[in-house]
Amino acid sequence: MKNLFVLFIISAISLCFTTTSFAGDAKGEGVYMNFCAACHASGIAGAPKVGDKDAWQERIAQGTPVLIEHALNGFQGKSGVMPAKGGNSALTEEEISSAVTYMVDKSK
Repeated sequence: MKNLFVLFIISAISLCFTTTSFAGDAKGEGVYMNFCAACHASGIAGAPKVGDKDAWQERIAQGTPVLIEHALNGFQGKSGVMPAKGGNSALTEEEISSAVTYMVDKSK
C-alpha cells in the first residue's frame, strides 16, 4: 500500500510538470490568436508575420527579453510600429511574454 502511495505521488508530480509546460504553450497561443494575430498574421503596420523566418531573424537575434520589452512598452522600428501591449492595456506582462515566446518559437 505504501509503495502504491509513493507511485501515486511521483505520477502526480510528473503530471504537474507536464501540464505546466503545456499550459504555458497553450496560453501563448491563445493570447496570440485572440490579440496578436490581427497584425502578426497579416503583416499590418509592418508587423512580422508569425512563421516568416526572414522577417523574424534580426528580431530574434536581439533576444526574447528585448522583444518582450518592445511588446510591453511599444517600439518603432525601421519597418513598422509595435504599440504598447498591442494596443490592449488590459493584457498582463505574463500574457505578453507568453505570446512573444510563442511567436518566436513559431518563427525560428
